[in-house]
Amino acid sequence: MSVSVVQPSRTAWSRLRPFGAEQVDLRTGFWADRVRINREHTIPHGLDQLRRAGTLDNLRLADGYRAAADSTGTTLPFLDSDVYKWLEAVGWELARGPDPGLAASADEVIALVTATQRADGYLNSYVQAGDGEPYRDLSWGHELYCLGHLIQAAVAWHRALGDDRLLDVAIRAADHLPGPLVDGHPNIEMALVELARVTGDRRRLTTAARMLELRGHGTLPGARFGAGYWQDHEPVRDAATVAGHAVRQLYLDCGAVDVAVELGDDRLLGAVRRRWDDMIRTRTYLTGGLGSRHRDEAFGDPYELPPDRAYAETCAAIASVMLAWRLLLATGEAGYADAIERTMYNGVLPGISLTGTRFFYTNPLQRRTHRVLDGAGPRLPWYPCACCPPNLMRLLSTWQQYLATGDDSGIQVHQYAAAEVRTELPSGPARLRIDTGYPWDGRIVLSLLETPAEPWTLSLRVPRWCRTATLTGPDGTLAVGAGMVKRHRRWQPGDVVELSLDLPARITEPDPRIDAVRGCVAVERGPLVYCIETADAPGRTEIEELIWDPSREPDVQPRPDVAEAMIGVTVPVLRRRSGAPATAGAIPYFAWANREPGAMRVWIPR
Repeated sequence: MSVSVVQPSRTAWSRLRPFGAEQVDLRTGFWADRVRINREHTIPHGLDQLRRAGTLDNLRLADGYRAAADSTGTTLPFLDSDVYKWLEAVGWELARGPDPGLAASADEVIALVTATQRADGYLNSYVQAGDGEPYRDLSWGHELYCLGHLIQAAVAWHRALGDDRLLDVAIRAADHLPGPLVDGHPNIEMALVELARVTGDRRRLTTAARMLELRGHGTLPGARFGAGYWQDHEPVRDAATVAGHAVRQLYLDCGAVDVAVELGDDRLLGAVRRRWDDMIRTRTYLTGGLGSRHRDEAFGDPYELPPDRAYAETCAAIASVMLAWRLLLATGEAGYADAIERTMYNGVLPGISLTGTRFFYTNPLQRRTHRVLDGAGPRLPWYPCACCPPNLMRLLSTWQQYLATGDDSGIQVHQYAAAEVRTELPSGPARLRIDTGYPWDGRIVLSLLETPAEPWTLSLRVPRWCRTATLTGPDGTLAVGAGMVKRHRRWQPGDVVELSLDLPARITEPDPRIDAVRGCVAVERGPLVYCIETADAPGRTEIEELIWDPSREPDVQPRPDVAEAMIGVTVPVLRRRSGAPATAGAIPYFAWANREPGAMRVWIPR
């Protein structure tokens, strides 16, 4: 059995099986570099920041330890979750390879978590260091939210390392729950389903299912943004559109999919899919970012997608990847993998610097010249509310698990990176190597290293953005269209399949119903959205003075000055005041704000 972050039970209603961390190895290239940076720089940086911010001291204070002069602690009720997300990332990383220093640090943190747990099983530093009364403020207390992250960390350590220290803590903490409750921040639902999958205790699944049914009836008090803020305005089965706080909605729907596939509940799964489809069509930025309102970190109205005022929280992008992955496993539909690709490159990666140690909480698609130091810039090493940095750590530590899946018919490759994939098909073991320079190069070569003698199906995703693609293999060369391209045959070791995706720079026009960018264009290439920064504007021209020149085409060019192997685009523009033609350099949006602070924009006026 594979070990993966989402692992439907063998009796679950799920079309595809995830490959575990031990079945996919990232070898070289774009994603291998980012996963390496996460391991070598981001995760150690995260521990240092958890110490500096007082987040670990919260646990010491809750345990009654006050002797250390630096045990000051902090006061936000959800900070325990950052510790658990960090531990989850470390668990998956240690499964990929030993690291004595990282393991020792994790042992220290696990011991601290274990010591903080009360004798009755309850664990929450904010409550324990305060009045000690559990579940008094379900609206804003985040107790079940923190418990959910504890469970997810415990599941990671159990699956990846066979280490049950955290699992014992998590089971005792879950046993303390008096019954199904509705927390102001969903997360516990999907965690309880994974706990049921690990332990075989279906009571956890029953509790998660009941929590979903209880939500949506206006039971949470103190909704200063309205009941929709925490999705308590309509039953989960009935709500037609996403609403309220973006991360809360997406975490809730993750739990709903998990419950639906375990119980074979088509109606519940259908409700999530309807909300997803509406969200992608009417409330999603070009980058895959979600949430246009700062006031309540919420979705706006349909097509309310202002670029400069975009909230687009990094955690919301991560949550949408988590949800799309669950929907992909449940349905096998390639559109969910398309969404994962767009969001990972353009919604998730902008939240972390190329060095891996500075972050964005929000991800606007425009920063004005005279607002350079406001809002989203510059990047920070940490935040008082630091939910995004450790969330990035845990997602990147599991990214190889999102590349491919299997079923009884064969192997499906959804995301492209230089990697090796191993699995056991019904007729025997299969192993393939993927070589590619993606996303800079659209050539993807798959070599069969080991294969059963019986026929099986190899499926490759052709992204929806791709206009021209060819597939070359033992059966010849043919043009292929968007979606999953399937080849069923008797494969031989040494067989090679090459997928070629055309990667010209392309001009994208917005939906005319998006008022804020009507009359603008954006530049994309392959899976990447591009942007212009001050550093690449012609002369001393302010970015706001540039307009698109439709008489010329954009050109692709290498950009090693920003990052090794990066491909940029030369954008044809006019200076608004003089009308003089000029060119501006565009870089991938994920790489912005890695040089001196400056203005930036994705959408360029025509």
